[in-house]
Amino acid sequence: MSTHETSPEITPPDAGQAAAVSAEAPAAGPEPVDAALRIAALEAELSEMRDRWMRAEADIANVRARARRDVDETRQYAVQKFARDVVEAAENLKRGLDSIPSPRDGEPEVVARLREGFAGVERSFVALLERNGIRREDPTGAVYDANLHQAMAEQESSDHPPGTVIQAWTAAWTLNGRLLRPAMVVVSKAQPAELNAPAAPA
Repeated sequence: MSTHETSPEITPPDAGQAAAVSAEAPAAGPEPVDAALRIAALEAELSEMRDRWMRAEADIANVRARARRDVDETRQYAVQKFARDVVEAAENLKRGLDSIPSPRDGEPEVVARLREGFAGVERSFVALLERNGIRREDPTGAVYDANLHQAMAEQESSDHPPGTVIQAWTAAWTLNGRLLRPAMVVVSKAQPAELNAPAAPA
């Protein structure tokens, strides 16, 4: 019997064992991202997106309101040119009524009936216009307003403050609050001071 002993054979690990060892070993790579910084960045991005969304909603609401207002104005004032022509007809009717002599005793019956007929037609016509947003305003006694009145003359007056409408040749007409036709008016002005006024007694 030989005294020389054979050494045991060493077998390399198979593929399965190598994969298991590799899976257990920690993988080398970059440092992990700080979770708090990542959350803060996401919250900032969310806040920015929310702000953009709110601005977009406000812009859309403004566009809708503007479009609705434009449609309403178009609907209300689309007949503005026609309304001016109708107002001219109303003024002519008023002038015709004013040209009829005032009532007096012994006047012919036909004149009285004509006056009553003109007055009734004029009232009905003005009421029809008012139902459609066209209004007549008599400025007599009001303070002169360049937005509503057109001064045709000035007249000295001691009975009215300067700048008062003391006579209206025509009325002011508006369509849904917008001026259609200004009133033709006479405006009061102050009387000139007397140069040779007697001196007050001492």
